[in-house]
Amino acid sequence: MTSSAAATSTIAPAPAAAPTPGKSHYVILDGLRGVASLLVVVFHLFEAYAGGSPQKQIINHGYLAVDFFFLLSGFVIAYAYDDRWGGQGQGQGESMSQWSFYKRRLVRLQPMIVIGGLVGAALLAFQHYSIFPKLPTATTWQVIGVLLLGFVMIPLRPSAEIRGWGEIYPLNGPQWSLFYEYIANILYAVGLRKLPIRWLGVLVAVSALALVGLLVLGPRGDVIGGWALDANGIQIGLTRVMFPFFAGVLLMRLGKRIKVRHGFALCSLLLVAALALPRFGGTERLWLNGLYEAACIILLFPLIVAIGAGEKDADGPSVRIARFFGDLSYPLYITHYPLIYIYTGWVIDRKIPAAQGALVGAGVFVAAVAIAWACLKLIDEPVRRWLSARVLARG
Repeated sequence: MTSSAAATSTIAPAPAAAPTPGKSHYVILDGLRGVASLLVVVFHLFEAYAGGSPQKQIINHGYLAVDFFFLLSGFVIAYAYDDRWGGQGQGQGESMSQWSFYKRRLVRLQPMIVIGGLVGAALLAFQHYSIFPKLPTATTWQVIGVLLLGFVMIPLRPSAEIRGWGEIYPLNGPQWSLFYEYIANILYAVGLRKLPIRWLGVLVAVSALALVGLLVLGPRGDVIGGWALDANGIQIGLTRVMFPFFAGVLLMRLGKRIKVRHGFALCSLLLVAALALPRFGGTERLWLNGLYEAACIILLFPLIVAIGAGEKDADGPSVRIARFFGDLSYPLYITHYPLIYIYTGWVIDRKIPAAQGALVGAGVFVAAVAIAWACLKLIDEPVRRWLSARVLARG
């Protein structure tokens, strides 16, 4: 698996938890999720021209969006659910059991996971390029098996996947981060939600040290990885999710908010700059890039969330745009990558220069947004309403 291929499939926004009835919504945070999702698509389009070198990648730190998404997820889940557990209710909604929490997360996440797998399977026939060495020998029954396993989030070992990139979900690579999102959700529900702020702070601090160790002392100087079911991939995946998810929970509980004018615009600029800056240190000082990424995840991203959470239910043209792309963010993430497989294979096999491929890349971007919007409005929202009425209403 080339380093360019390794950087693919690293971005995966988990959608926001539905707020408790009576609670207002963090519109700016939703919008920031949308901004990051758009950058993800651009990152993956440019990745086709990186030649396997992280130093040449445009939108160089785009993979850090997954860490930002984990932080957002922890914050919003704590906001939506912390005061709803059995015996802990404080008048903010009905008491909730673990099973009720799991059902809510499944209703929110699984419909688009199924749709993303179907899109990946439908476009598989257009992905027979040399960079996917296993695809020519994959049988119909293997594809069906991979599809069904992906529906229920069962990851594949590298020897069992059908593409040759070692992905745990080879039909739709970015689904890997939902695997770790579910792990974090389970840890939260099983008991970490009960931790007092002091001990939650200890967990977050230890997780931060593990993250710094991976970034500064590790062999790559970045957090790229987590999609492979091997020792290295599992270590990276768990390290990436633990700090930001539970730092998000801690940030919500501490109540730290920063209210500034034009918060959405400011946060968007900070996020775009953080993800777009070139790689630091070159190939000789990998630790320098690791320090930068650690600073982004541990310091900058919580600051952005604190600013974004400084105002709820904001309004105005920019926030209406934020709401639109916030709604679009999860469908865009979970459906865009099968198109990227095709585009990347086309660029690499035919040696397409960036200037020539730019127009096609723009078309892929527009197509990804259109497919995501259609899936959101025609499938995801109706299915979630149907499931909510029949599954969640039963408690």
